[in-house]
Amino acid sequence: MVEVLGYGSSCDAYRITDIQPDGRGAAAAMEQALGEAGFAPTDTDAEGRPCVQYISAHGTGTKENDSIETRAVKRVFGELAPSIPMSSIKSMMGHLIAAAGAVELITSAMAIKHGMVPPTRNLHHPDPDLDLDYVPNEARAAKVDVALSNNFGFGGQNDTLVISRFED
Repeated sequence: MVEVLGYGSSCDAYRITDIQPDGRGAAAAMEQALGEAGFAPTDTDAEGRPCVQYISAHGTGTKENDSIETRAVKRVFGELAPSIPMSSIKSMMGHLIAAAGAVELITSAMAIKHGMVPPTRNLHHPDPDLDLDYVPNEARAAKVDVALSNNFGFGGQNDTLVISRFED
């Protein structure tokens, strides 16, 4: 069982079909969600792991959007960004449009429950500019207590949820 710790939302209103190229709108949503959850992006847990152990990327599989999301994650997490597994289930399911956020949140909850981070399928030739841990092609066992789920939409709508393992 999981609980929602934080929610962040921003609108950069950059262009009708594009998000802000520097990633600041997406970063603002992540920072707001982390703050509401009681975390600073550079916080680590008792084991020295980043405060977030998995990121469910919006991950459309397009050069522009994936580059922007990578920049936003780096902007938020700084030096910790490469150590956080991040994947996109759109690589397996396609873009579910309005249902994408709900399905990706469920996937994040399952990563926490089962200790298994889903892969980004068909990532055989990664772009050298996209240099984070995208969990290529194979699911990975991982202790995930806190996950962050990103969803970005047309018109610069950016939403992020932070969820965690429910502690009684």
